[in-house]
Amino acid sequence: MDFKEKGSAVADPFLEGVCLMGQVLGLAVGKPNEMDIGRNKTMMTGIGKEQVEEAMLRFAGFDGDASFDLKHHGGLDRSVCIFPKEHYSYFEEKFNRILLPGAFGENLTVSGLLEQDVAIGDVFQVGEARIQVSEARNPCATIGKYHFMPALFKEVRSTSRTGFLCRTISEGKIQKGDEIVRVRREADPISVAFCNEKVLHRMGKWEELERISQIEPLAARYRDEVLEKLRKMR
Repeated sequence: MDFKEKGSAVADPFLEGVCLMGQVLGLAVGKPNEMDIGRNKTMMTGIGKEQVEEAMLRFAGFDGDASFDLKHHGGLDRSVCIFPKEHYSYFEEKFNRILLPGAFGENLTVSGLLEQDVAIGDVFQVGEARIQVSEARNPCATIGKYHFMPALFKEVRSTSRTGFLCRTISEGKIQKGDEIVRVRREADPISVAFCNEKVLHRMGKWEELERISQIEPLAARYRDEVLEKLRKMR
């Protein structure tokens, strides 16, 4: 795919329009637990969450929710994990298996918010809370281990059906069924899909990665990853 220059910035062909609205179809929270991963092995992980009707979102995440591997998960930049419900049918057909909401370790399973439509820095009102998209999710192998399906993790990554991560802008209660409405976006937005293509799949040219690194609301961890790629390209 060709990306055209627009002034000094790299234009993102994924994005169209500014109006975006979805709905919370699943809300899940959970604390880390020991999980059986086969071959007499276990691991601690927070991927196994329970569906709830409502939960209070704090700056550090939902009440009743936590991550175990704090190096790669959680933190103020990643208080909410969102995954599009539209992707479920693809994976269910691909693997001939029913997947329940929360199957990908997300807090919010939503309709109407696909990676090509959502940009880093987008602010959404959801229930009483406001959240801001901070990075494209880089899914980990725990997804495959949780379902005893290593190929599921590989398919999530290869198809860029990853979901995305958000920080909490204002705390508040979120309920299953709440609308999620975009209320603000950056003047020169870059989509989650663009980040996946250029960073996750390592297709980014210098100017594209530089543009991503300069997005002000980008999560610090993700920015460091992009800057490291730029350093290696020198």
